[in-house]
Amino acid sequence: MPMFPEGSPDMQSLLQQATAMQEQLLAAQEELSNARVEGSAGGGLVKATVSGTGDLVDLTIDPQVCDPDDTETLADLVLAAVRDAAENAQRKAAEQMSELTGGFGGEAPDLGKLGF
Repeated sequence: MPMFPEGSPDMQSLLQQATAMQEQLLAAQEELSNARVEGSAGGGLVKATVSGTGDLVDLTIDPQVCDPDDTETLADLVLAAVRDAAENAQRKAAEQMSELTGGFGGEAPDLGKLGF
């Protein structure tokens, strides 16, 4: 049985589909760059907000964790909150890309390679 039962695929149709997919990917990238995703540490004492592409855009630190004699704990909480937010952003990006591609190809692609 031939791959295309009715003959060769319509190249114009394939090009239109490719163009539409490219536009959808660009729109998804734009949406992710505008999205805001939060992460936290220390029971919410430190909160980090990143864009959907993982850029840190806000950091909130509860004053009770600001001990001048223990800056190491504060640094650890900040790192944990930023990592949590980045993981949440990566998960959101993977979900969005999976929805866009309809789960095509199994796992979501490495978004870093796509500019995310």
